[in-house]
Formats: sequence, structure tokens, C-alpha cells
Amino acid sequence: MEEQRVTLTDVDIPFGRMVIIILKWMLASIPAVILLWIVVGLITLVFGAGIGGCAALMSP
Repeated sequence: MEEQRVTLTDVDIPFGRMVIIILKWMLASIPAVILLWIVVGLITLVFGAGIGGCAALMSP
């Protein structure tokens, strides 16, 4: 089977449809952002507890 190459030169999407596509992408990204915040928060909590625990051990 021979490989066929395609070159895309123009995409004609109406402005209103483009806005709808962008809004759908934005709404779909919200759960990913929330999950990212949770992961970063847990990592910060672990490192903060480790550093705080070391500081507590070093104080007289």
C-alpha cells in the first residue's frame, strides 16, 4: 500500500462555529485544571509536611 500525502491549504470555518468549538474546548479543560490543582496541592502538602517535620526536629 502506497503512502498518500495530503497538504491542507485552507480551512473555511464560520466565526460562530469557531467560537462554539473554542467554548467546548474550554469547558472540556476545566476538569483537567481541577485535577492538576489537586495533584500540585498534594505534592506541596507532602513537601511542606516534610520540611516542617525536619524543622520541628531541629528546634530545641
